[in-house]
Amino acid sequence: MTTLTEERVCINRDRTERMAETGDGKKEDADYKRLQSFPLIRHTDMPEEMRVETMELCVTACEKFASNNESAAKMIKESMDKKFGSSWHVVIGEGFGFEVTHEVRNLLYMFFGGSLAVCVWKCS
Repeated sequence: MTTLTEERVCINRDRTERMAETGDGKKEDADYKRLQSFPLIRHTDMPEEMRVETMELCVTACEKFASNNESAAKMIKESMDKKFGSSWHVVIGEGFGFEVTHEVRNLLYMFFGGSLAVCVWKCS
């Protein structure tokens, strides 16, 4: 089983090799960007309906506030508090580790846009 980092390295190496072979990286660039903008759920224990809603909310917030992670986190937190009750927490960024205590069936950890990570959890 490969890790996320190993998969990214393989994708980047394959992309570079294909561009060198074809001499035309436009199509490969479009494929690579589409692949990197797809949300990847790393871990969750949420019920299916909640997971889908939370994931869509995270993608919307990260796209709307692409250059301001704080505003995106605020939008996600406020929406989750209204929809699923208070005490939601959100962290958005690149290159962070975490260890949190959360309520059962209330955690989502995902990647979006390549290396942007979003962690959403409820703890009251």
